[in-house]
Amino acid sequence: MRVACVLAAAVALASPVAAQELALTGEGPVEILADEAIEWRRDDQVVIARGNARATRGTTTVFADRLIARYRDRQGAPAAAAAAGPAGAGEIWRLQAEGNVRIVGGNDRAEADRAVYDLDRRVLVLTGRALSLTNGTDRVTARDALEYWAERRMAVARGDAVITSENRRLEAETVVAYFVPEGAAPAPAGQAAAGRAVPGANRLERAEAFGDVRITTAQEVLRGDRGVYTPGDGIARIFGNVRITRGQNQLNGAYGEVNLKTGVSRLMPVPGGRVAGMIVPEERRPPPPADLPPAPGPRR
Repeated sequence: MRVACVLAAAVALASPVAAQELALTGEGPVEILADEAIEWRRDDQVVIARGNARATRGTTTVFADRLIARYRDRQGAPAAAAAAGPAGAGEIWRLQAEGNVRIVGGNDRAEADRAVYDLDRRVLVLTGRALSLTNGTDRVTARDALEYWAERRMAVARGDAVITSENRRLEAETVVAYFVPEGAAPAPAGQAAAGRAVPGANRLERAEAFGDVRITTAQEVLRGDRGVYTPGDGIARIFGNVRITRGQNQLNGAYGEVNLKTGVSRLMPVPGGRVAGMIVPEERRPPPPADLPPAPGPRR
């Protein structure tokens, strides 16, 4: 039999833009359900849900084997309400999910072994195996940790980080991905995206990669120490020990810029240096068309 508990969430965000997918922030209570049991530890101000547990607020739902919700007394709530139960005067400030974690909100989806929501800071941290964050056609994965900063629409992937988008793949030790609502104006670097959120219609605006960067397309591979990719214009910029490889051909330099839509590549040297390249000629030319006459032999 399924049991339920309702808690108020922590402080709501003031701006309508901030009601993000994959975030339990916003307005309204958090409903917690479980198949096995819901345990309330009043002195510790903790609610624990076990067995196919889920927590839902608005369009976001967290699924896990176990959920641990830590709450506090709401400011100004009467003491009698706090003593009556967590639903009377409690507001969640931290939600921890353990085992087979799935988080679904709008068009976004995240998976991990363990997830921790800090509702005050609006930060979700995923750890464990097979960490992933999917946003429409874009997918972010990591080995060590995957963070989602809801207010900034920013994901930070740490350790063997990968972003897969359409026919392109970006890999690095650390990747920072910025998302924006579909139709919103691009935001300046380091600032939150502008415009009103459209549920299920977010897109990748910019990805910054650090450490052993590698961008792979169907035609070429770009490598370097640091990179920036903007899907809107299809431009990938690579900095430091840059190598652009296409088949057996390779170009080396200090800075590379590739238009992944047109296939045009530019490579720049360090001041006073040179760009180096290796072009491998074709080993075999294609045979002439069958309808051409044979080449004339030597004259006698």
